[in-house]
Amino acid sequence: MFTTMESLLKGWEGESKITQNVMNALTEAAAKQEVAEGHRNLARVAWHIATSIPEMMSQTGLDFSGVDPEAPVPASVEEIKKVYAEASGRLLEEVKAKWNDDTLQQEDEMYGETWKKGLTTRILINHEIHHRGQMSVLMRQAGLVVPSIYGPAKEGWAEYNAPPPAV
Repeated sequence: MFTTMESLLKGWEGESKITQNVMNALTEAAAKQEVAEGHRNLARVAWHIATSIPEMMSQTGLDFSGVDPEAPVPASVEEIKKVYAEASGRLLEEVKAKWNDDTLQQEDEMYGETWKKGLTTRILINHEIHHRGQMSVLMRQAGLVVPSIYGPAKEGWAEYNAPPPAV
């Protein structure tokens, strides 16, 4: 749980940058990659991440007008990337303008429970990390280069003039 705005802003800025890098690696050709028949495909997982920001954070009183969490998956991966960038940036704008350290202790009804705003933002980030992991697997299956997340992906080791770890 976040207890200071400084930690929240730093956490969101870092994680959303990583997620945007993953989103930016998506291609139209890979968008339909799914782990198994009848499961979410890559575009659907990416869209879920993008729309979870307004869906969850609007329940804390933040304004996400213009972003419909119930909208169907766009036909274009570029639209998904754009909506994620807008929602991520909007979250920063809203919390900077409306919240302070004390606000993080305020409670909201969330999914049949009561969560402090500092917990909600932590859960949002964890949720995004979870689905970003799913995306990286689907991206690899689709033949895309997975960007580095918390360390180099297989192809990222070249940046360090080092071979990838042995398989």
